[in-house]
Amino acid sequence: MYTSPFILLTLLSLTTALPTSLITRQSRNVRNDLQNGDCKPFTLIFARGTTEAGNLGAVVGPPLISALGRVLPGGAGALAVQGVNYPANVAGFAAGGDRAGSRDMANFVSGACEGTQVILAGYSQGAQLVHNAISQLPQAAANKIAAVVMFGDPKNGDQLGKGADAKARTFCNRGDLICRGQAVILAAHLTYGSDTGAAASFVAGLV
Repeated sequence: MYTSPFILLTLLSLTTALPTSLITRQSRNVRNDLQNGDCKPFTLIFARGTTEAGNLGAVVGPPLISALGRVLPGGAGALAVQGVNYPANVAGFAAGGDRAGSRDMANFVSGACEGTQVILAGYSQGAQLVHNAISQLPQAAANKIAAVVMFGDPKNGDQLGKGADAKARTFCNRGDLICRGQAVILAAHLTYGSDTGAAASFVAGLV
């Protein structure tokens, strides 16, 4: 079903209705450990949702990093984090996930340090990027992925392929219309930070 970019913009702009203090914190939510050559036993490659600031956003990225740091062997010091630096705009969402961002996410997986266990994660449009990135990976690169977690996935129900489905979990709240393929942001789409503990436990059970 076609939805005009104007309607998408109106609906998705609801995600920006956040306290000023939170928006300020978002601007500091940036991690580029892979780009900086930081090799750790585990590497989280994360794509934020549409309109979120930084390259980690605020809804899922930071709480997921904290949760993983509590449960992974070696703690937070064993985890490298790379946010995907992409526009995260409405046009990318409408296109099924920003193309350049999807390519960059795939490149991060391919270029991850030798021996690191890759955790691939995305929220909202970021989950679209996860689907797209995995589809672009050669099998040898896809084998680097130890776990996949997605939140508010617009492509909920679509297979990932490349063997990733067996090590993936998607969190989709009841009443989240984004997970049903509708471009409507409701409160259910904005609360996935509360699922990051369960997501981290899922990842810890695989690595």
